[in-house]
Amino acid sequence: MTSIRIDRHAHVATVALARPQVHNAFDEALIAELTAALQELDADDGVRAVVLTGDGATFSAGADLNWMRGMAAASEADNLADSLRLATLMRTLNFLSKPTIARVNGSAYGGGVGLVACCDIAIGVEGAKFSLSEVKLGLVPAVISPYVVNAIGPRQARRLFLTAEVFDAAEAERIGLLHQCVPADALDDAVERQLHWLGKGGPAAQHEAKRLALRIGGMTREQAERIDADNAALIARLRVSPEGQEGLGAFLDKRAPRWVEG
Repeated sequence: MTSIRIDRHAHVATVALARPQVHNAFDEALIAELTAALQELDADDGVRAVVLTGDGATFSAGADLNWMRGMAAASEADNLADSLRLATLMRTLNFLSKPTIARVNGSAYGGGVGLVACCDIAIGVEGAKFSLSEVKLGLVPAVISPYVVNAIGPRQARRLFLTAEVFDAAEAERIGLLHQCVPADALDDAVERQLHWLGKGGPAAQHEAKRLALRIGGMTREQAERIDADNAALIARLRVSPEGQEGLGAFLDKRAPRWVEG
């Protein structure tokens, strides 16, 4: 069963995470399929823009429970390889040559926040919730960190990386993770409005405009590849560390980790 669904209408490709039964959580198959789909769409001259969304009521809940269980038991080398695959997905989306819109139909956690941050335009529904919850597991949002920091700035990232607090769509808009927060029944119209404006630009100029904004903001693909290697090594090390093992084990066992008082 495929983990994603692709719908094409004229020059727009909509890619939906299609695991609503697990709130569109990431696993190895979804990461591989989404990366391959984005690379294929990037090379397709008939595609002018890509919309990323989720099936069901959630955009993406982050890591899949069974996937996390497997990574908790895996070696540091296997965790490194796994983290590099996720890093490739995020980098592919962030540097896609076509304009991208995150149609945030519901809540996004962990890696789901990373997907939102990697898109050029992000529009979310008012009821959506967000969290960078990794420190609760004794981990850090390493792989997605360059894109989240680029979206919301280091000051907001320091707060949210450390607290792992849940915040709503209005706060996500205020700090820059979302460009626009709309009622659920206005989401499609808001996305269509952005596609309307995107359709007026020259494709080559838009490609260069995107590269320009990223470069002036201090982010190039070459820099991202170097940072990804360091961050993948960091998260792999933390997953097999005593604190990471305790945090993951506590989450999987549905109990508080030992460092939580009370």
